[in-house]
Amino acid sequence: MKRTLTIATGVAAAAMVASSAFAGTLDDVKSRGMLSCGVSTGLPGFSQPDDKNNWTGIDVDVCRAVAAAVLGDANKVSFKPLTAKERFTALQSGEIDMLSRNTTWTHTRDTSLGLNFAGVNYYDGQGFLVQKALGVKSALELNGASVCIQAGTTTELNLADYFRLNGMKYSSVVFDTSDQTREGFESGRCDILTSDQSQLYAIRSKMAKPGSAVVMPEVISKEPLGPVVRQGDDQWFNIVRWTLFAQINAEEMGVTSGNAAEMKNSKDPAKQRLLGTSGNAGEKLGLSEDWAFNAISQVGNYGEMFDRNVGPSTPLAISRGLNALWSNGGLQYAPPVR
Repeated sequence: MKRTLTIATGVAAAAMVASSAFAGTLDDVKSRGMLSCGVSTGLPGFSQPDDKNNWTGIDVDVCRAVAAAVLGDANKVSFKPLTAKERFTALQSGEIDMLSRNTTWTHTRDTSLGLNFAGVNYYDGQGFLVQKALGVKSALELNGASVCIQAGTTTELNLADYFRLNGMKYSSVVFDTSDQTREGFESGRCDILTSDQSQLYAIRSKMAKPGSAVVMPEVISKEPLGPVVRQGDDQWFNIVRWTLFAQINAEEMGVTSGNAAEMKNSKDPAKQRLLGTSGNAGEKLGLSEDWAFNAISQVGNYGEMFDRNVGPSTPLAISRGLNALWSNGGLQYAPPVR
């Protein structure tokens, strides 16, 4: 019988590679002594380098927490800046160990790219940034507008759906990076800029005149943002997922970077399991029993990450909202370490 060889190309081929050839990420990271983490090319509050190339942001902190859990040192991270179009290929090919780059969890991305989303570190939604001089009060007044948008993002499809649903027309002005999109908006290349609302606040904070623009009230989509790993390596998937869960649980328990060492003496069984003084949660992940303690003590709990990067006291001044703990009316909820 003559066999027919089918050669997969493009995204499908990369997805096949991602799901079959990269098991053993933990061993690779340990032998290298460094975690390679994909981040944005520069988005305030999420992932951005300073003039000395020191990276900060809530996505950066997710990478640092994983490095602390795996290697015992939150500083053992190599950050790889990636555009929206580059990010999935870099992960699929093995160029990076994980992606933490304000990336939306969708059905297509979760089922056809050979990738797994390990959780949600920021619940978001798409909105619109407009110049105050335009004088519009609602997105429903934007019929015929030109829209600055970043290529390779979910915002392109959401924008098309929203305008079609409301019987409006628009023209797209597409850019590769967030900074290019902002520059196009500031220079008048478009009437409005659309992206996740968190990104809109970040973009506005970098404008020469931040007060000249306003974020519209409408939220037109669900954008759960979170870290991503390759399919086919369940151990690594569990490590990234449970590091984030440990930080969320820590906030709920009142365990912080400042008191984690003291909390090791707690008589609370849940805190003992979280911090590794009882049970074998670390062993089940292939890590030392102080994996969560290292992540929390060196990087902080979820609330600490949020507050120092995007919270009310930062230039972005974002309230917890949907990102509050479930016990405070938000969506952040983690399964127990037990």
